[in-house]
Amino acid sequence: MRILTKKTIVNMKKNLITLAVVVAAFVAALPAQAQVKFGVKAGLNVNSVSLKGNLADNLDSNNRTGFFAGLTADVTIPLAGLGADISLLYDNKVVGASSEDAATGDIYESNKTLHYITLPINAKYTIGLSSIASVYLATGPQFSWNVGDRKWKSQDITEGWELNKSEFSWNVGAGATVFSHVRVGYNYNIGIGNTAEASILNTAGQAVKGKLKNNTHQISLTYFF
Repeated sequence: MRILTKKTIVNMKKNLITLAVVVAAFVAALPAQAQVKFGVKAGLNVNSVSLKGNLADNLDSNNRTGFFAGLTADVTIPLAGLGADISLLYDNKVVGASSEDAATGDIYESNKTLHYITLPINAKYTIGLSSIASVYLATGPQFSWNVGDRKWKSQDITEGWELNKSEFSWNVGAGATVFSHVRVGYNYNIGIGNTAEASILNTAGQAVKGKLKNNTHQISLTYFF
């Protein structure tokens, strides 16, 4: 099994940021004859977290459901099938974790609702199936800014999480468009940067540290005007 070193992880992040710049440059370079449609997008988040550090030995992550909604722009180059999907969304994510008291066996659960403004910029490839339907594949970076409370506290070991001001993540998705106005999509948002960090004392007085990262399954419905 390959162990990822800190240097390897840093290089991976640099490569993803470089790829994000390439995607943004691709969007900026779209030709003038590209077709642009505007619409509204909304959908469901199913959010899970991955934990790192010795704090992960004391916590289990739980899947939680949230939602997102906002405006979107779809850009397509005629004939080539290439294009971009750019949105500005309010993103409501709920993270959850649970821990067990070693002395009593009691289970403590803690949930935190995260409020973000997100900017996903996805390169898109579309394949027309007929005059009324098409399917697409999409991938690209997402930038998120935390506009809510950045503290996450509970009665047990989760006390002391500090949520980051912003996040960088990556989207991989697919979907279908019918009648040129309605689109249904699935997207997996992969956390690259950390969502939160903690360095605290647990109930036994032991120092524990941890990092938390979001990964989100998303189902969306878009209507284009």
